[in-house]
Amino acid sequence: MNRPITTLFMLMSVDGKISTGASDELDVDKDFPGIPGVKEGLYQYYELERKTDLWSFNTGRVQEKIGVNKKEFPSKSPVSFVILDNHHLTEHGVRYFCAWSKRFVLITQNPEHPAFSITDENLHIIKQDTLDLEGAFKELNEDYRCERITIQSGGTLNGLFLRNKMIDYIDLVVAPVLIGGKDTSTLIDGDSITSIEDLNLLGVLQLEKCETLNDSYIRLRYKVTKS
Repeated sequence: MNRPITTLFMLMSVDGKISTGASDELDVDKDFPGIPGVKEGLYQYYELERKTDLWSFNTGRVQEKIGVNKKEFPSKSPVSFVILDNHHLTEHGVRYFCAWSKRFVLITQNPEHPAFSITDENLHIIKQDTLDLEGAFKELNEDYRCERITIQSGGTLNGLFLRNKMIDYIDLVVAPVLIGGKDTSTLIDGDSITSIEDLNLLGVLQLEKCETLNDSYIRLRYKVTKS
């Protein structure tokens, strides 16, 4: 394999939602801590998150939602972050990840991204004319020795990973809540399946772990085998 082994690690509702609504003002990290019946067991997700891979993939949009463009700079982390972003991260947001990451790799198609004005020894930029996830992940593996990476992006990008057969494991923490809403982001968004043939091409899920956690949370871990 000429790319890192990937694990899609997400917190979701029982009905598969990864946001608390269709507005960018709503986010599980901000909203779940205030919901009775959900907040009590939320700590388990964050405990598991701390045990994920030392490479983490996310998007600028998600990071903007949780406030990295305004937060104080954090202490250095042992984790290397890969962020796909064209216009959501400000210069402050880029510097935030430089301060936090062991190594920070930005993937962008924006030649005027504020990251290009920053000279930091642990900032690396993969510039693409059009989005090429396979090419970017091959470069992560070959040039940065990234062997395993945890994916925590939004539903649309998760769909691209799935349809490009770039998900090896799926690790889900299911919170005891129903959210609903046809416009609310789910675990896998993007283009809809229109034939059984397309569905058969996406791979087979083999259950590796099913855990009952505290406070009505559950954890499901699957291996994705190529069909």
